[in-house]
Amino acid sequence: MSSSISQAYQGAALSVSGLCKRFGDRSIVNELSFEIRPGECYGLLGPNGAGKTTTLRALLGLTPFNGGRIQVLGFDVPAQSREARARVGVVPQMDNLDPDFTVEENLLVFGRYFGLSSAQVRERIPGLLDFAALGAKRNARISELSGGMKRRLTLARAMVNDPDLIVLDEPTTGLDPQARHLVWERLRALLAQGKTILLTTHFMDEAERLCGRLGVLDHGAMVAEGVPRELIAQHLEPYVVEVFGDGAQEWLAAHRPAIDGRIEVSGETVFCHTGDPDPIVALLRANDSVRYLQRPANLEDLFLRLTGRGMREEG
Repeated sequence: MSSSISQAYQGAALSVSGLCKRFGDRSIVNELSFEIRPGECYGLLGPNGAGKTTTLRALLGLTPFNGGRIQVLGFDVPAQSREARARVGVVPQMDNLDPDFTVEENLLVFGRYFGLSSAQVRERIPGLLDFAALGAKRNARISELSGGMKRRLTLARAMVNDPDLIVLDEPTTGLDPQARHLVWERLRALLAQGKTILLTTHFMDEAERLCGRLGVLDHGAMVAEGVPRELIAQHLEPYVVEVFGDGAQEWLAAHRPAIDGRIEVSGETVFCHTGDPDPIVALLRANDSVRYLQRPANLEDLFLRLTGRGMREEG
């Protein structure tokens, strides 16, 4: 962290207090408050339409809000948005690389937006390309890159100004497992350097791997916040037995009185949430007409418990 920025703020790297955003009579963000400590990865989770993107745009000074206060690295937003954005790196949900430029030229042009000279950016480019594992693609056109390469370049581009806070909006959407793991590795390296990360994602395993703390939004409000494993323990039974296949509903009808736990049904799958899975598994072993999976409760179970299993429209 640069000395000038460390002197500019004390405490939270990002502070959101009582944030409200309305479109007409519709409340998009409702009294939202959270803080991110310097050097941590904080996950902001929620279904489509929960207010995540609106919140990100507000804290970057890109959309006005109706009430509340936002401080980014000690700067008040929107009054000091320009100063705040100079110390923030942003990885948008969709890649917006310039297809007319090479990999190196994309970094050069982007660096100029932050007032860096060409010489300054050129000095940083080898390190950025090494970070993105794109050294061999320095002179390649964007059309020659795979989806994973484009995503890594977008991440490297967000680092061109050596930001203190990095905002990532669904950074691994559309990537294959190998590309996702490589992006995760790079994000963990940034955390090891002391960077602060705000992450939105629909991949619960991604949030559980990367985030020290997270907040779950629903209908514009914070419905839970904390350390992932502690939230799981607070809101869920320790184990889940998933029963699935054509006979799952019939199995449930026959054995429901004997099941000690909370039951959910989604499609052809029966979810048995319980503190003791052994009796349920014993029932299943005596019935070879259905398949089952026993596992610990996870972050996806928490997400669905708090926000529901119904589909949401974008908005």
